[in-house]
Amino acid sequence: MAAEDSDPEDAITQDEIKGTSPALDARRDAFAELMTRKRKPETGSGPSKPSRNKPFRTRDGLGAYIEDPSSFPASRVIYHNDDFVAINDLYPKASVHTLLLPRSPKHSLLHPFEAFENAEFLVSVQKEVLRLKDLVAKELQRRFGKGSKAEEAREAVLDGRVEPESGALPQGRDWHAEIITGIHAHPSMNHLHIHVLSRDMSSECMKHRKHYNSFNTPFLVDVADFPLAADDPRRHPGHDGYLMKSSLICWRCGENFGNQFARLKEHLAVEFAEWERE
Repeated sequence: MAAEDSDPEDAITQDEIKGTSPALDARRDAFAELMTRKRKPETGSGPSKPSRNKPFRTRDGLGAYIEDPSSFPASRVIYHNDDFVAINDLYPKASVHTLLLPRSPKHSLLHPFEAFENAEFLVSVQKEVLRLKDLVAKELQRRFGKGSKAEEAREAVLDGRVEPESGALPQGRDWHAEIITGIHAHPSMNHLHIHVLSRDMSSECMKHRKHYNSFNTPFLVDVADFPLAADDPRRHPGHDGYLMKSSLICWRCGENFGNQFARLKEHLAVEFAEWERE
C-alpha cells in the first residue's frame, strides 16, 4: 500500500493525509441523525478487541474506525457491523461523500486490486456498497428533494396537497443515478476503502485538480467492474497520468477546462445549482 512520503499519484494532499487521523467529535448533523435511526446495537466487536492505545496516524488513519467504530459519534461513523464500517469522509469531495471500510484482517491492508481477487470477499463488498448506496440516495432525497423538479409530484402527495392518481406514491427522482462508487487505483490511505458519494463534486474540500480528476477519470474504478482483466489499463494509473495530465472535464455537460481548475470550480457552482433543480 501507500508509503508515508508524498507520492505524485496520491489523490489527496499531505495535509489531508495527516489530518485523517481521527479525533472524537461530538458534533452531529442531519445525516448523522438519519443514520443513527438506522443503527442497531452490534453483538460483535469486529476483527479484534478495541484498543485506543494503538496509534493510527497519517496513512493508517482509517484503521481507528475499523478497530473501534463504536467509540466515534454518528457524525463520523454511519453504521458498523462485524464485517464493515461506513463513515462520512473527513474531507468530502461532494455534498455527500462516504467511505466503506472492510474489517477483514486478511484483506483490509491489501491493495484493492489484490483484495478483490478473492471472489467471496469481492461479492461481500459489492453487496455492502449497495447497502451504503441506498443510504446515500435517501440522504440526497432528504437534502434536495423539495427543490427538485422530478420530485414535485411526490412531494405534493407527501405534503397532502394532492391525492395520488393510482393510489401509489409517485416514484420521484432516481437518486441512485446521482451516486458514483469505486476505489482509487492508487489509494492514498493504507486501509482498503470504497468511496460512495454523490456525483455533484460540490464541496469546499474540492481544492485541487487531482481532487477532481480522482473521481472523474478511470483513476476511480467502480467496484462493480471487478474482477478486472489482467491487461486492464486502470491497473497502471501512472501510465496515463489521470490525476495531473488529464484535462478537467465537467462531469455534467462535458465542457473541457484543460488545466484551469479555478474556472472549473466556478462552472461547477453553476452546474450544482441546476443539478439540484432537476
